Amino acid sequence: MSENPLPLPTTARPGASAADADAVWAVLTAMYEAYDAGDRAGIDRALDPGATVWDSAADPLLLGKADLDRIRDARPAAGEGPQETGLTAYDRTIDVFGDIAVLRFWLRVDFAPAPDGVPHRPELIRNTVILHRTGASWRIVHLHEDVRQPGPVG
Repeated sequence: MSENPLPLPTTARPGASAADADAVWAVLTAMYEAYDAGDRAGIDRALDPGATVWDSAADPLLLGKADLDRIRDARPAAGEGPQETGLTAYDRTIDVFGDIAVLRFWLRVDFAPAPDGVPHRPELIRNTVILHRTGASWRIVHLHEDVRQPGPVG
């Protein structure tokens, strides 16, 4: 996953230590690194098995891993459609309330140029993630993706 070239805003809002904010952010960045690597098990390690997801490519609320796997399996295979070239998560804001964290951030998805060489615009996604801490580990219990600028179609 690409690093955010912009300076990070203050992320340890009231109730969030810098260590908690960094731990929460690490769960998210590890999930996207697993996505870049095509490592579904790595993605799943960041998610609670019962996590709910408002996926940007699906209308219904996904209820747990079985629903998420159904949507994943319906996605285009590698080589079909526009080729993703990178993900950049940025502008994080994190609150921690005991063992619950609320993370808000933007995700930029970049694409290779079209076959005719015309560049594709990036997709910009506004996200909200809720995480639950068990012991020293955070896991995502809800992810809400909101596409604000669609990327290429097809």
